Amino acid sequence: MERELSLETLLQHLGEEEPFPYGSVTPPIVQSSLFTAQTLRDRNARQGANEYGYTYTRVSNPTVRLAEQKLAVLEGTEDALCFGSGMAAIASAILTFAESGAHVVCVETVYPPTRALLTSWLARYAVQTTFVSGECVEEFEQAIQPHTRLIYLESPSSLYFRLQDLRAVSELARAHGILTLCDNSWATPIFQNPHALGVDIVLHSASKYLGGHSDLLAGVAAGRREHIEPIRQTRELLGGILDPHAGWLLLRGLRTLPVRMERAHKSGLQVAEWLSVQPQIAKVNHPGLPTHPQHPLARAQMHGYGSLFSFETHPITEEQAYTFAERLHLFRFGCSWGGYESLLLGWAQTEPDAHGKASWLFRLYVGLENPDDLIRDLQEAIDALNP
Repeated sequence: MERELSLETLLQHLGEEEPFPYGSVTPPIVQSSLFTAQTLRDRNARQGANEYGYTYTRVSNPTVRLAEQKLAVLEGTEDALCFGSGMAAIASAILTFAESGAHVVCVETVYPPTRALLTSWLARYAVQTTFVSGECVEEFEQAIQPHTRLIYLESPSSLYFRLQDLRAVSELARAHGILTLCDNSWATPIFQNPHALGVDIVLHSASKYLGGHSDLLAGVAAGRREHIEPIRQTRELLGGILDPHAGWLLLRGLRTLPVRMERAHKSGLQVAEWLSVQPQIAKVNHPGLPTHPQHPLARAQMHGYGSLFSFETHPITEEQAYTFAERLHLFRFGCSWGGYESLLLGWAQTEPDAHGKASWLFRLYVGLENPDDLIRDLQEAIDALNP
């Protein structure tokens, strides 16, 4: 497109300049595993590809490719790849660059399956990992070793929503010839662009906000072509590409992403602000609140906030925690967030004291319901958390 267009407009029109068959306003699902050429001569001359450049959906697919083009524009990168899940994207990126004997520096409150990949699976291949809180760049500098190849970031990180200074860490890594990877699922490209801050490879669980409807599994890796091409080869070998139908669902989700994220920002903050002044709550972990210790950094490197956050209680009994959850009517209890439904999970953070009490951490996801209704629901249940 010749003119400069906003992201909201590009999401609707990029890659769709030519009309779809029959005048359809939605792209077709190219549900084909195989792509053929007209003649054997043509196929061999094109190194296996047909006239459109496709051979086999394990390698690439037109529906998936359209989603990748839109995602690359969203993240401001040269290219992007779609995978069958967020973990497929994360694992493929790490496996591509973490050779045997390599060292990785990672934030300690990273997504638990990512941590398991580093500590369990990759440890079998002599890949070592040092975990840091990530709240100051000096921690990363002190953790770097001669054979450090990757710094893995997740800002904000899981459960406690700690931030990393993406620009400062990226500059440090570049000075040492180290690649940086960042999971950007929480903020999405609408509210944070790690690549613009210097991060080499941006990762997403597209099952979350990017999909937005709790009906698909998908992952994304975005970056410069020099990094994306070797990841593409890993994806082809491991067979981790996104299914065409899920790619079509992802395209649908991307069209409404800016609108949904604006709602997530407002609703999430409204609920977090209400919780932050309740006497039963010891702490709310939301980077958009002025009480968050890294709020100035959040304002500096993000344009808005997602609606997933956590809160910590004063010491309570297990029965109190479960009674609180059971009194809720508008929240469901499940792990994967980013859809239209509000969710709650909770765990005891410490061992019970002599009175059977412990501090509990509840992770809350605010969906697309009216936030006033969600607050009333929480208000009717919160007395169960009285210390």
